[in-house]
Amino acid sequence: MTSLSKVTQASILLVIIVTALVYGKAFLIPLIFAFIFWILIRRMKETLNRISFIDRYVPNWVKNIFLTVVIFSLLYFIGSIISSNITRMIGRYDVYEHNFSALIYRINDTFGIELDVFLKNTDVRSLLSNLIQPIVTVLTSMLGNIFLVLIYMLFLFLEESNFNSKLKLVFKNEDNHHSISEILRELEYSISDYLGVKTFVSFITGALSAIALFFIGVDAPVFWGLIIFLLNYIPTVGSLVATLFPVAFCLLQFPELTPAILTLVIVGSIQVVVGNVLEPKLVGNSMNLSALVTILALSLWGIIWGITGMILSVPITVIMVIIFSKFEQTKNIAIMLSDKGKLKG
Repeated sequence: MTSLSKVTQASILLVIIVTALVYGKAFLIPLIFAFIFWILIRRMKETLNRISFIDRYVPNWVKNIFLTVVIFSLLYFIGSIISSNITRMIGRYDVYEHNFSALIYRINDTFGIELDVFLKNTDVRSLLSNLIQPIVTVLTSMLGNIFLVLIYMLFLFLEESNFNSKLKLVFKNEDNHHSISEILRELEYSISDYLGVKTFVSFITGALSAIALFFIGVDAPVFWGLIIFLLNYIPTVGSLVATLFPVAFCLLQFPELTPAILTLVIVGSIQVVVGNVLEPKLVGNSMNLSALVTILALSLWGIIWGITGMILSVPITVIMVIIFSKFEQTKNIAIMLSDKGKLKG
C-alpha cells in the first residue's frame, strides 16, 4: 500500500512537472539559454584572465559586457546570413520550378515511369516553403526571446557577486557548503565542455559541408553550412536531417540527380567521419550518458519544447545526472541514466 502510494505521488508529481514545462516554456526556455550563455561567459572570462593585464586592470563588468556583445553579435551575424539567403532562394522560385519539372521528365524518360502523375498536384513553392519554414520558425522564436534572455543574463551577472556568500549563509556546515559548490562547479564545467566541443565539431562539419556544396554548385553553400552547423547541436537526428536538407534542395535546384547524389555521399561522409571518429575522441566519456537515454531525452524534450528542446536535451539530462548522483535517494536513477553505471566524484 505504501509503495502504491509512492508510485501515485511520483506520477502526480511527474504530470505536474511536465504540465509546468509545457505551459511555462515561454519563460523557461529563455532562462535556460541565459543560464547556458552565463556559464560560457564565465569560462571565457577564466581564459581571458590568464592574461595578467586583463585580470588585473579590466573590471569584471566590462568583461561581462564585452563577451555578451561578442556572443550576441555572432548570433545576429548568423541570423542575418540565414535570413538574406532565404530571401534570395525565394526570389529564384521560377528557376527551381523549371528545373524540378525538367528533373521529373528526365526521370520519366530514364526509368520509363510516369512520376509526374504522382506529383501532378505538387507545388514547388510549397516544397520550398516546407523546406525553409522550420528554419524560419526556429529563427523567429530565438530572435523573439533575445530580449528576455538578456534580461535574465543581467540578473544572473548581478547575482553572481553575492551568490557564494549567500550559499555560505544557507549551508553553514562547511562540508555541505563544499558539496554544493562542487556540484555547481561540476555542472558549469560539464555543460561548458560539452558546448565547446559540440560547437567546434559542428563548425568543422558545417565548414567542410559548405566547401563541398560550393564545388558541387549548390546555391547558398554558406547558408546550408550554417544550417548544418546549427542542426548538429541536435544529437543523432540532427546530423541526418542536416544531410537531407541540402539533398532535398538539390532536387529543386538541378534538372538532374547527380548533384543530389554527390551531396548525399559527400556531406553524409563528412557527418559520419566527424560524428563517429572526431567527436567521440573529443567528447570521450565526459557526458557520461547512456546512448539509449540520449535518444529518449531527445524524443521527450522534442515533444515538450520542439526543436529547441532537442538542442537542449543533452545539457538538461547532464544536469539531472550530476544532481541525482549527489544524493543517496536519487543516486540509483543517476546510475541508470549514466553510460556504464559509473558516476563521477
